[in-house]
Amino acid sequence: MKSNEDLQRDVQNAIKWEPLLHAAEIGVTAIDGVVTLTGTVDSYAKKSEAEEAAKKVSGLKALVEKIEIKFSSTWKKDDADIATEILNALKLNWEIPNEDIVVKVENGWVRLDGEVQWNYQREATKKVVKQLAGVLGVTNDIRLSAETHDAIEKKDIQDAFTRNWSICEQDIEVKVLGNNVTLNGSVDSYYQRDEAARIAWNAPGVTSVDNELIVNFN
Repeated sequence: MKSNEDLQRDVQNAIKWEPLLHAAEIGVTAIDGVVTLTGTVDSYAKKSEAEEAAKKVSGLKALVEKIEIKFSSTWKKDDADIATEILNALKLNWEIPNEDIVVKVENGWVRLDGEVQWNYQREATKKVVKQLAGVLGVTNDIRLSAETHDAIEKKDIQDAFTRNWSICEQDIEVKVLGNNVTLNGSVDSYYQRDEAARIAWNAPGVTSVDNELIVNFN
């Protein structure tokens, strides 16, 4: 297991490596595998980027995110302007069936609702929104309504895990009940936990994934 100092340094370097971020904006502390991020940034995109960079570092057991967003005066926008920009941005993205998405903005916080067929469409919607100036956070309540009636094949998901270099040797149990997939077992990193869920979401017919994988360091 990494020392607190080594984990702190690795997370700091991971954040520094991201072009969108300035390392000086983000404070990092590490205690027994629990990493806390603090500081102030000027966009939700930077806040999310710092979190994603930290989660990919080996040795991280849990992440506590306390980064604040403070906009410059030129970036402040009212909710109506933010909502209009979101709707326009969604129309320009070919991945997103924008006519099925409902957008609500309250004090800079965006709530996404509606139904799409695939999880990648839901994720693409959130990605578009978090890049926009003025957004303080995103709640993604978009539901999946898969049109396929094919049964979800447990073996297909297991085979996809085997093909993936980062998790092929991990101890993951796959359970399928209707359109729901549950992942149990353990992995070696936070990144592997997220990657396993991403792969499960890609299976045709999946409308929900319960990721109960435990990050277990040797």
